[in-house]
Amino acid sequence: MAKRCMVTGKGPMVGHNVSHANNKTKRRFMPNLRTIRVMLEDGTTQKIRVAASTLRTMKKESK
Repeated sequence: MAKRCMVTGKGPMVGHNVSHANNKTKRRFMPNLRTIRVMLEDGTTQKIRVAASTLRTMKKESK
């Protein structure tokens, strides 16, 4: 399963691990995905994977 937010499309980013000796090795920053249930227009529910930052924005917008 892809590590991608179904709402915003946010996915893994790349960067470096940097040691104290300033050695750089590649690493990946994964999005913080959460599974939530969403009610559709026809009354059924569906599970979608959403980034935590997106979920926070969605909760802010619903107030």
